[in-house]
Amino acid sequence: MVDKIRTEIESGSTLHESLSQYPVQFDELYVNLVKAGESAGVLDTILDNIASYKERIESIKGKIKKALYYPAAVIAVAIIVSSILLIFVIPQFESVFQSFGADLPAFTRMIVDLSKYMQEYGIWILLSIVAIIVAIVMTKRRSKRFDHFIDRVSLKIPIVGGILEQAAIARFCRTLAITFAAGVPLVDALKIVSGSTGNQVYNDAAARIREDVAVGHQLQLAMQQTEVFPNMVIQMAAIGEEAGSLDTMLNKVADAYEEEVNNAVDSLSSLLEPAIIVFVGVIVGAMVVAMYLPIFKMAAVI
Repeated sequence: MVDKIRTEIESGSTLHESLSQYPVQFDELYVNLVKAGESAGVLDTILDNIASYKERIESIKGKIKKALYYPAAVIAVAIIVSSILLIFVIPQFESVFQSFGADLPAFTRMIVDLSKYMQEYGIWILLSIVAIIVAIVMTKRRSKRFDHFIDRVSLKIPIVGGILEQAAIARFCRTLAITFAAGVPLVDALKIVSGSTGNQVYNDAAARIREDVAVGHQLQLAMQQTEVFPNMVIQMAAIGEEAGSLDTMLNKVADAYEEEVNNAVDSLSSLLEPAIIVFVGVIVGAMVVAMYLPIFKMAAVI
């Protein structure tokens, strides 16, 4: 790819024109910033800014993935282990209990019935879960309305929703600041932002802000009308507009929200680890207790 870009530049194309032919590797933000850097003769500075921006965004994304994927992975492993116990281990205990001919405790009977249910319908449950996940992912990619619905619901999840909201605001402010500082007109900068916040709710908000700004509204008024930005963000944008330092104010907001995301993710991780351990222990421990209750009962009789 780089060789092709070099060849195109040697044949007379500009750098941003060459990069625009590879939208997967170089998105609209990247291309527009390079174009602004070429026009202003500060390409080296712009590329350095892009590198810093990408590093910050990837850091935030990495922390959010860590906060979401770790507990999901542990819970998935707990479910798999529990399913293996129910399908393969519990039936062995059941056959032993039947040979005794004694009545099983209610809790043990419940686990045995659950085991029979999993043996009979487990494969269909697994296929249904996989089908639902695939359907949600495919629909989210193809339907903007469904994508908006999922992202809006995700923002309402306790604790996690707050982290996602802070991350989206940080990306909105950081992207708008770096594009505006590079000399991209505000309306064009908002167009770029409308596809880079990582959340469809804030992407749509950026698109509405762009429409309002294009007809002459102030940025802070347009942001206020979307009703998705905290008052502090709106006030900082207003100060930036009045002082002629919008990019500086937005960068400060982005710094503050990125720090909030970092602290929230660290706190969430420290809280989730013991909770997950307890969750897994309760599931596995319940099965162990259910299987040994009859043995304890018989031992008491003896």
